[in-house]
Amino acid sequence: MSEFAVLIAAIGIVFLVSASAYGVLAVIAVLVWQRRKPLGRERQQCAVSVLKPLCGPEPSLYENLRTFCRQNFPEYQIVFGVQDTNDPALAVVRRLQEEFPSLPIDLVVSSSQHGSNCKVSNLINMVSKVRHDVLVMADSDAFVCPEYLGIVTAPLQDESVGLVTCLYRAVPTRSISSRLGAMYINEWYMPSVLLAWLFGHQGYVSGQTLCICRETLDAIGGLKSIVNHLADDHQLGERVHALGKRVVLSHYVPSAEYHEPSLARLIRHEVRWMRTLQVLQPRCFLFLFLSFSLPLALLGFALAVGAHVLTSIAWVLFAVAIGTRVALYFLHRMREPRRALADLWLVPLRDFLLCWVWCKSLFTSRVTWRGNEFDVDGKGVMHRLS
Repeated sequence: MSEFAVLIAAIGIVFLVSASAYGVLAVIAVLVWQRRKPLGRERQQCAVSVLKPLCGPEPSLYENLRTFCRQNFPEYQIVFGVQDTNDPALAVVRRLQEEFPSLPIDLVVSSSQHGSNCKVSNLINMVSKVRHDVLVMADSDAFVCPEYLGIVTAPLQDESVGLVTCLYRAVPTRSISSRLGAMYINEWYMPSVLLAWLFGHQGYVSGQTLCICRETLDAIGGLKSIVNHLADDHQLGERVHALGKRVVLSHYVPSAEYHEPSLARLIRHEVRWMRTLQVLQPRCFLFLFLSFSLPLALLGFALAVGAHVLTSIAWVLFAVAIGTRVALYFLHRMREPRRALADLWLVPLRDFLLCWVWCKSLFTSRVTWRGNEFDVDGKGVMHRLS
């Protein structure tokens, strides 16, 4: 065998080692998280204001928002916000106001823009209606249990805690593009977050749930300080850290309905997410392909299998990589009512699509968000193009 062939085979083994090592560590991280014991029982909290920015119709918007109206919590209000007087979400809010007359539900309708990030602009408009000192900002697609508010606000009783956030679990609608999108969250993004968490990284912050005291928010300059950023949730966490306060990852994991009507829209959505990751970790982003275990394993096996002396090693590493990838597919489906094998055939498509989106994001600084085009600079600041 030539030296060149040996070199190619060695590169293949390196790829296989990387793919299998990532898969094993990701599975361990998920298992450790799933077996994490909640902290002590939550004590009664002070009153809370829940901020829910809305934009357009969603398949289960009423059902999702209704879960926030049925909280086992002594005192809280909900503030809904829209930026368009013709937004279909308005009808859902009014329905909830009629259904829960004893619950303080406020509605803010304002088209005022305070920066390029429309979601944060919406939140800024809503702050005028806030009545309480503890704020919980949560996305419109979240579905939570009645104990949600008590659990996620409990860590704020510790004065060293400045912000509480959550992981989340994506629940797809029936379309294939929605199922592929949910797999991105559940089988790649969340395991990657948990792997970083396992090694002590404390930088994860998700807009799915953000709990913060009004005093802390004012101290970092309010929401206006992040209104032009693509990764507004991450920027909020960075500013809280700068105050010397901790960001806590709650043990509660809300569900989030995931709906993508087309593959093209899914790709645009994921390019925006990838661009966000690129802004947050520009040096590490080039090596993100090491977490694409299935494509990396296939490439590594193809390179290594030609070297007969390495064939046995290649087969073992390939089996480990494939086995751990399948394990990540099943781990979040253990309690899922849908058939466990329903989307297994989508795993190769999902992983190669992930590679494509990553490659695409390397060569563009443009993202699409809510139908608008933005250019995102190296600091994560969004500049509207259309």
